[in-house]
Amino acid sequence: MNTIQLQCFIAVAEHLNFSRASEDLKMTQPAVSHQIRSLEDELEVKLFNRTSKSVALTQEGILFLADAQLILKTALSAKERLGRHEHFVSFEIGCHNQAELNLLPPILRQLSEDFPLMRPSIHLVPFPSLFGQVENKQIHAAFGTKEDQKNTALCFRELCSASIACICSPSHPLAQYKTLTTQQLSGSIIACSPRQISDSIFRLQNMLLVNLSPAQRYFTESLESALTIVKAQLGYTLYPDIVPARDPDLCYIPVTDMPRLPFGVYYRYNDTHPILKRFLTLCRQSDFAADSLIRQERRSS
Repeated sequence: MNTIQLQCFIAVAEHLNFSRASEDLKMTQPAVSHQIRSLEDELEVKLFNRTSKSVALTQEGILFLADAQLILKTALSAKERLGRHEHFVSFEIGCHNQAELNLLPPILRQLSEDFPLMRPSIHLVPFPSLFGQVENKQIHAAFGTKEDQKNTALCFRELCSASIACICSPSHPLAQYKTLTTQQLSGSIIACSPRQISDSIFRLQNMLLVNLSPAQRYFTESLESALTIVKAQLGYTLYPDIVPARDPDLCYIPVTDMPRLPFGVYYRYNDTHPILKRFLTLCRQSDFAADSLIRQERRSS
């Protein structure tokens, strides 16, 4: 496996078109096809389903894409660092969605002051893959809700106990309430793919879905698309309420009879990365809990 093979694979995966990929890479199309075939032979899997009219990633290709991007980035970063004789320190962070990305700017800003040579890299990875990447040392830390983990190599540091919120537009009928119970939830629900949310969150969404007619169910591939449909006033969704991750254009109403979920950071217990300890400290010092916002509002009123 070499960087040319990986560059060709990633370009074709992004364009799903060999012709456009070859133009981007400034290579001939037969050369790109050759690199893909040689990579498939080496991996002993088929990465693309190809016909005369279309190109699509296979399931193996989808799984390999995140690894290929990470391997290529690591190789190119190492080459650049060695060429410049610099000693940058990479720090890999995993997130599931834009909401978790919203938590990072103040933490990264402080880390950059503490470690000027730090070069952070942030990965958006589906739930089934993210914790495996932490385990395999591809990612140093990842946000997430606490799940039943069979692998003892992973540690979980809780940052807050998050209430499950009904997330709706300000004009939705449920927006008038300060708190809700499951019995009060009404209207269409927007649910996410289990690949993009944790099992515990999917179970809570599914608990409501089973009692609704097909006309009241919406299914999306990501939290971002679910929130977009919520903004279109087509329904509400359920998700843990992490205050800094809130979308300011939406209402977050706690559902009081649903269990709170521990939210925090996963990392390897034996990871000695020089930045990880400081990252965990900064996460712990940040206030992710909805309760803190309520206390602040009471003090200011």
